[in-house]
Order: sequence, then C-alpha cells, then structure tokens
Amino acid sequence: MSKPTKVLLDESRIPRAWYNIAADLPAPAPPPLHPGTRLPVGADDLAPLFPASLIAQEMSSERYIAIPDDVVDVYRLWRPTPLVRARRLERALGTPARIYYKYEGGSPSGSHKPNTAVPQAYYNAQEGTRKLTTETGAGQWGSALAFACAQYDMECEVWMVRASYDQKPYRRSLMGVYGATVHASPSQVTEAGRGVLAAEPDSSGSLGIAISEAVEVAAASPDTRYALGSVLSHVLLHQTVIGEEAIEQLAVLGETPDLIVGCAGGGSNFAGLSFPFLREKLAGRMDPVVRAVEPAACPSLTRGTYAYDFGDTAGFTPLLKMHTLGHGFIPDPIHAGGLRYHGMSPLLSHMYELGMFEAVAKDQTECFEAGVRFARAEGIVPAPEPTHALAEVVAEALRCKESGEPKVILTALCGHGHFDLAAYDRYLRGEMQDFAIPQERLDAALAALPAV
Repeated sequence: MSKPTKVLLDESRIPRAWYNIAADLPAPAPPPLHPGTRLPVGADDLAPLFPASLIAQEMSSERYIAIPDDVVDVYRLWRPTPLVRARRLERALGTPARIYYKYEGGSPSGSHKPNTAVPQAYYNAQEGTRKLTTETGAGQWGSALAFACAQYDMECEVWMVRASYDQKPYRRSLMGVYGATVHASPSQVTEAGRGVLAAEPDSSGSLGIAISEAVEVAAASPDTRYALGSVLSHVLLHQTVIGEEAIEQLAVLGETPDLIVGCAGGGSNFAGLSFPFLREKLAGRMDPVVRAVEPAACPSLTRGTYAYDFGDTAGFTPLLKMHTLGHGFIPDPIHAGGLRYHGMSPLLSHMYELGMFEAVAKDQTECFEAGVRFARAEGIVPAPEPTHALAEVVAEALRCKESGEPKVILTALCGHGHFDLAAYDRYLRGEMQDFAIPQERLDAALAALPAV
C-alpha cells in the first residue's frame, strides 16, 4: 500500500514555458505555401486569421516560449494533471508491464484542449479580437474554446461536424452553456457549407468542411479571427505542458518510459505528450519508442501521401506539407470525431518522415473494447479518441505478458467519455461497425491534390 497510485504536483510546478521542438530538429519542416503564388507564406498572409503573437509562435525557432502569467492563472483550474499508475489494468491483463497514463479529463471541458484554447483566446483578447470562429469534430475543441472565450469576454461561433452534432447533443449543449453559437456543418450559414449541401444534402460533414466554414466567416470580418484546435505548430506547442509535467512526475517515481503511445488525428495530444520526451531522446538522456495511433477509417500517416495539400475542403487555407488523404476525403462517421481529419500536422508529418516515431491504425471496435476494459479496471470512461492509444497499450502489454518484458508504457488519456455514452451503448449492444477504406477511394481523393 506504500506504492503510490498517482503522482500529483503542486500548482507551483505548472510549466512556465512551452517547448518548441522545431529548435531541435535535424532539418526544418517545409514551409506552408500561399495557394495563389506557391511561395512560402509570411506573417501578413496569416494576419487576417490569427493574432501577431500566435503567428510569431507558429514561425518561431526558439526552444522555449514563456507562458503568460494570466494563462498560467487559468491553467491553475486543472493543472498540473495527475500521472496515474494503471495497476488494476495491469492486473487484469496479467502483464509485467508498468502502465502509466497522464489524465487530462479533469479540465473544465473534459479534455486536453483547453491547454491551447486558453492561450489562443488570451492572445486574441490582447489584440482586440471580438469573436473567434472555429470547427470541432467530437466537440472537445469547440467546448474548450467556448470556455476560453468566456474567460476573456469574447464571442465564440462553432461549426460542429454533422456526424458528431447528431451523435453528441450534450457536447453542443455544453458549448451553449459557455456562451457559444453552434452550427451543424455543413451549414447554410456559409457559401462553403451551402456548396457541399447542394451536392450532397445528407452530408455527414468533415473537419475539412467545418474549417472552411469557420475560416470563411473569420476572414470576412476585421474584428473576428479563427482558432484551430490541432494541426498547426503553435497549437502543438501549447500542449507540451502535458509532457513536461509527465517527465517530472515519472522522475519522482524513478521511472523512464520504454514506450510512449498517443492517439493522433491532427496531432496535438500526441505531440503534447511526446515532444518533451523526444527532446530528451535527441539529447541522449533516454531512448523511448514513440508510437502514434490513428483510426483505420482515417489513416493519414499509415495510408496517406506526404504532399502539399489544403488544410480544408474548400481550399481557403495555405498549402501544408503533410501526410494527407486528400482535402476532399470525407471520413466515415466513426465515433472518434476528433480524429476524423484528412491530414496530419505538418510538423509531425515531417518528423514521421525523419523516422522519429512510429504509427499504427486501429479499427473502432478494437478501440472501444480497450475503452471498456480500461473503464472496468480503472473506473474512468475514456473518450473515443484516447481509446485508440489504449488499444495499442493493451496490445503492447499483452506482448509483454508473452515475452516477460517489464516495459514502462506511458500514454495520455486526453479526455473522458461522459458525453460519448451513446457510442459505448452501441458498442455494448453489438451494433458498432468498422469501416474498411477501399484503395480506389483513397486514390480518387489523392488524385485531386493541388499541383506544387
């Protein structure tokens, strides 16, 4: 009983700087390109959408960027987050592996997303922004930004992917509680949405379509800007508080991870956990294997192409060099709405090309099986997104059972699944299905990549 189940840090240990892995990469990532000129974008090109402070972070090569005191003050509502030893899961699996998870579900909106929503809202408020627009897949990002906007007295307008809008009504209710206006995407509010609905009235939507709608509205108003919950480098930067805390917490226990596993859609949760550890690996202080897990229904890393593509469906964004399934690819309506994005973060895509981490894809039934297994052992119902990482954690722990290896496995439980019980209900009733993507469907989407 003397062995700790969780490691809690005092509020004074909240990180005071975000870690920028771009400073330590062996080669810089390819720059985003202007869709008209095909030349690298500059700060002026991004100014209609983002405040100057975030643009500077996006382009920064500084290793550490100080976190403003006002942001730290809001972080105190839930940070530092606990590092938990999953002893009961270990016993249930009969594995010699030691499993740890960083639990981000205790934030106000129930996930890791406020780690970047709060600074994005802060910097926008500092520059006089009146309203932020955004997209959301599962609703975690939309509810986080709605909460953050409430902290700085700004309006928030959210386009929620139709599949999740229908599946998760209480996520949109939470956004409303925080004061946000929420539209199902594609919507009749924007030209981009109306165009999709004209071609496909029953469209289940996608993050790419929702991004197009949010960008369209933001670009049309001088006092409105756009906020993104993943993909871009400044978003990944803000999430590194997860990994920085985890390094300190594992050190308290005298542990060093052998394997780090994170779910990956656009990449913010995975990057937030892994980047500080990859810094230590690059410096020769530890040598963990780092593994991203994505949905088999939206496998940008494992089946996509590394190429320049638009970040949205309508082609409003700069061209990003990333692993992509094609900006016109509409993923099937899996329950992990936060992972239904056609591309991967350009920074992570570059690092994947450099061989800095591995990637695997999982079907959703395997993921929900792992989520139920975890819930029955550890008591927390995971959001569908981190069940992808948990599925790989379980698989690795069972491999350790066979080999006898006492590996230390670390993952990020990036959000709770209290708004996702309808999905768990479908799984428990045996009604959940997996979606196989024929290669010809991917080929058709990739054939429409822009020429660069």
